[in-house]
Amino acid sequence: MDLYLDRLLNLPGITIEMCQQAEKNMVLKVGILSENSTCPHCTNSGADINQNNPILIRDLSVSGQHIYLEIPQWQSYCKNCRKYFTEWLSFVDWERRYTQRYEDYIYHRVQVSTIEQVKREEDLSWDQVHGIFKHKREQLKKPLLERLNV
Repeated sequence: MDLYLDRLLNLPGITIEMCQQAEKNMVLKVGILSENSTCPHCTNSGADINQNNPILIRDLSVSGQHIYLEIPQWQSYCKNCRKYFTEWLSFVDWERRYTQRYEDYIYHRVQVSTIEQVKREEDLSWDQVHGIFKHKREQLKKPLLERLNV
């Protein structure tokens, strides 16, 4: 755990455990700080972790390095209601592979540029950039209360 890197990354609920660098990419292996998991079905706390499938999430670049977060994605089992659920973090939208701030960045870049230019500069495919833009545009169309899950 490196508190300086944690503060620099500035994402809630995680800590950096290890860094791996290769050419233009840096992978930050992160750990989850929360020790309890709460079942979304019955709100029982203390569910058992059933399996862990780490995933790579793209974040904002730093000093020309593409940053990827290797995040443990825990599937837990609730003994109370006997259901499985997957833990997720507040800074990544469900079933997305980019942090919310990275998607915001790409969305704003496309607004002042082109998909083709952003694709080249970020080493993404046209479909990835278009998908991010479309996802953010759809989110912004939703009423504010719905976006905040109120």
